[in-house]
Amino acid sequence: MAQFDLPLETLRGYRSETPEPEGFDDHWSSTLADARTHDVILERRPVETGLVASTTWDVRFAGFGGHPIAAWYTEPLHPRDHRGVVVEYLGYGRGRGLPHERLLWSAAGYAHLLMDSRGQGGQHGNGGDTIDPVGTPPSAVGFVTRGIADPLEHYYRRLVTDAVRAVDAVRALGDADAPVVVAGNSQGGGLALAAGGLVPDVAAVLANVPFLAHPRRALMITESSPWSEVVHYLSVHRDRVDAAMRTLDFVDGVNFARRGRAPLHSGVGLRDAVCPPSTVFAAFNAWGEHADADVPREMEVYPFNHHEGGDAVHSRSQLAWLAGVLEGA
Repeated sequence: MAQFDLPLETLRGYRSETPEPEGFDDHWSSTLADARTHDVILERRPVETGLVASTTWDVRFAGFGGHPIAAWYTEPLHPRDHRGVVVEYLGYGRGRGLPHERLLWSAAGYAHLLMDSRGQGGQHGNGGDTIDPVGTPPSAVGFVTRGIADPLEHYYRRLVTDAVRAVDAVRALGDADAPVVVAGNSQGGGLALAAGGLVPDVAAVLANVPFLAHPRRALMITESSPWSEVVHYLSVHRDRVDAAMRTLDFVDGVNFARRGRAPLHSGVGLRDAVCPPSTVFAAFNAWGEHADADVPREMEVYPFNHHEGGDAVHSRSQLAWLAGVLEGA
């Protein structure tokens, strides 16, 4: 697809005009307080991977409702001096796969926790291991419309809570004082924004082409999956448009971004129809609005790329940026 969204000069100043839903902070503070009544680490056992430069554990931690969430936790043989920990979230439809698949962060010297996405893992990669035990009313194929008529029943209330509890989990697994970084692409980038907004003391946020930012805008300008799921659902449930939009406001990455306090690194493909550029910039430009001081942020722009963004080139940029942030902290 050719560039279809706003010109780059406009994107750099673009902001969402969607008001925050009433009770946003209370909604998330009560949700997280309930989740934190459960002991966070449920199980940890070593895994034989055949690798000699790192050690991996198969972990179960308590997410939303105390539900067991699977994760791979990997420690490098030669950690970086600052011993940072990267919590990584996955893209839509993807599970944690196999323990040797994602070695970038441990190879760079960081401890690494890769969170499985509840109920996902059947569309890409090598599968997942976490069920979602919560039933929902009728929904479209996929995840974004599950419980979409009620913020308390929405799938992403559970998944965002899992993402926050993953931060709690790494602090319980290793050095509680180590700087924690949250990271991800697409859905994972949206979860990184959410965790960065809900956990005030993370050290840095790597949110690449984040999904679920400015959903009202996305639904106006694209029908690419997963947004097509919402379109299909509302084409049947015509009387639930207002309820669905209100629910999506409670997981809008822009609202989480306003509460961010850590340095942010993001990326955008200007031909991305899955996470349109204006939605990515809306979250980026809102980052840290509620903080007491300016919060550092950096955006990498890829004019000729789609949802893959900068791919491995962007990973190289993330490595350099993060090393500078943590070593200067």
